[in-house]
Amino acid sequence: MGRRGAKTDRPAAPNGRRGALIGGWVRGHLGLVLSAVVLVIAVGWAVVPSVFAPGDPLTGVPGEKFQAPSAAHWFGTDNLGRDLYTRMVHGAGLSLTATLTAVGIALVVGSLLGLLSGAAGGIVDTAIMRVVDVLLSIPSLLMALALVTALGFGTRNVALAMGISLIANFARVMRSEVLRVRHAPYVEAAHASGVRWYAVLLRHVLPNSFQPVLALAAVEFGMAVLAVSSLSFLGYGTKPPTPEWGSLISEGRNFLAAAWWLTTLPGLVIVAVVLAAQRVGRFAGRSDQR
Repeated sequence: MGRRGAKTDRPAAPNGRRGALIGGWVRGHLGLVLSAVVLVIAVGWAVVPSVFAPGDPLTGVPGEKFQAPSAAHWFGTDNLGRDLYTRMVHGAGLSLTATLTAVGIALVVGSLLGLLSGAAGGIVDTAIMRVVDVLLSIPSLLMALALVTALGFGTRNVALAMGISLIANFARVMRSEVLRVRHAPYVEAAHASGVRWYAVLLRHVLPNSFQPVLALAAVEFGMAVLAVSSLSFLGYGTKPPTPEWGSLISEGRNFLAAAWWLTTLPGLVIVAVVLAAQRVGRFAGRSDQR
């Protein structure tokens, strides 16, 4: 029985070391962990807003207007007595959906252009890169503003305009990675063995070039949140009373002197999401380089 007891106690040591390693990693990457938590909460707001804020974001209580943040109203209330926290939670769906749509458009179109440019070379590469250079010379927010003015108001048009303005960044990164990978020994070996060119691109070049582009997508996600909120602030997003992060700040600025929380707290939420996405994206980029 003594031997059985000894065998039972042995697995505890590796588990203890594993727990110590995990705890040490968390302490060493505390900023990354907090950033991940912020992003998970923001995604939770967008996916299941009624779980985090079961109230109605469009209905207010006139007797409770302009109440400061408290235990009853975490973010305070607005000029119509609507709970600002509830409106922020329910507005996350539109804001983050528009952001993901914009980044998705830029990721797919930009990656395809960069893959074609890096793989084809010659005139095709020159033509695509000259267009990319022109797009990069224009600030993305200014281009998105011009496009959404031409397309019309609405969250969908904001997402489309923002996605088009980000294509050049993804195309440039993808092209540089394709140029690096296409001369690798395993790619040359695939060509020498008679594998068709498109099969080499899909099986070897694209998978080994895509990780830095995904890291860029995480970084651009934060910037896209800020840009989409800026366009919504200017009135190009969904029409009131539907809540959207940028429009909530725009509505609160008229009462800034009497109710600071109407602009400050939504602004802090946007800043937290942007910084969290930037932190996660930079960590992913460093991991890819290793």
